[in-house]
Amino acid sequence: MSSLSGKAAIAGIGATEFSKESGRSELRLAAEACLAAIEDAGLTPADVDGLVTYTADANSEIAVQRELGIPALRFFSRVDYGGGAACGTVAHAAMAVATGQANAVLCYRAFNERSGHRFGQAAPSGRADATGLEFSWHLPFGFATPAAWVAMQARRYMHDYGATSEDFGRVAVAMRRHAATNPAAWFHGRPITLDEHQASRWIVDPLHLLDCCQESDGGVAVLVTSLDRARDLPHRPAVITAAAQGTGPDQMMMFGYYTGDLSALPAMGTVGDALWAQSGLTPDDVQTAILYDHFTPFVLVQLEELGFCGRGQAKDYIKDGGIELGGRLPVNPNGGQLGEAYIHGMNGIAEAVRQVRGAAVNQVPDVRNVLVTAGTGVPTSGLVLSVPD
Repeated sequence: MSSLSGKAAIAGIGATEFSKESGRSELRLAAEACLAAIEDAGLTPADVDGLVTYTADANSEIAVQRELGIPALRFFSRVDYGGGAACGTVAHAAMAVATGQANAVLCYRAFNERSGHRFGQAAPSGRADATGLEFSWHLPFGFATPAAWVAMQARRYMHDYGATSEDFGRVAVAMRRHAATNPAAWFHGRPITLDEHQASRWIVDPLHLLDCCQESDGGVAVLVTSLDRARDLPHRPAVITAAAQGTGPDQMMMFGYYTGDLSALPAMGTVGDALWAQSGLTPDDVQTAILYDHFTPFVLVQLEELGFCGRGQAKDYIKDGGIELGGRLPVNPNGGQLGEAYIHGMNGIAEAVRQVRGAAVNQVPDVRNVLVTAGTGVPTSGLVLSVPD
């Protein structure tokens, strides 16, 4: 993977509006986002020869190909494990471009996650594979939602390191403050206070409503091509300096209760180690981070796993606005999934591209490198996107 660094770049980004009821099919959302990414890159559908998405996405590659009018595909791939797939799609696309399997690859995610199938609600697993077997040990005892699964680990983290609900709330306040100045965000113009976070209803102790990300309808796509080609396209390329996927020991799907340390996210540690090794960078070289914020406690743990602070120190790292604009590490300047939209992390990648371009609504000054992470608690992935030399 070290040979991949600097060979591919994101040259186009596109998105639909983010809503709670899109009023159209998921396939149309995917097509709209993909067309927007193609146009943003200054290309046409005939220039695209690869598609990558999540296994969770309902839109088949050939259906998207037909809707876009792509003549032929030379590469197509899918990445598993829900939101953990986000950065993995870009990794697959970059490898395809770097090895000559494709010239221009679209990565997309589109769903009606609020008006259609709601991932946050309890639903029995009818799967007969290994993942279905894992779920069978938990569903009968009430572990039926992502919030419940994360709450178990969050409570242990609080016990081990003295973190409080207010510490988690500071993440929610920061994300909503960023979203409040982002016109594309669902919570544009609607910041919250820490008191409002504390007053929001319980979902699963210790998680309040405002510790949980949104349920959103929408689509996002990014277009990956070679760095040499991207230099000739309209926008500054977001160079893929590092891309990695990873699991931890005894990995399961959102049930990290068997690794010996309930306060850690070892899969993210695997990804972080790979990103720093590939890029030759350190946390000090990152000006802003896009951290997967489906639940606030895991933002704290990610800061620790990725080396921005030591174990148990994230609560102090974020005090006094440490992850807000103007802080030591601005996190999710777009508002993240708590404030902008929950598009399974793909909207975070688009924000990272805008930061590299210098074109974000909440632009962080002097950005050179942006770290991006995907879903936590599951097998996951990450990226480092950089300004070209």
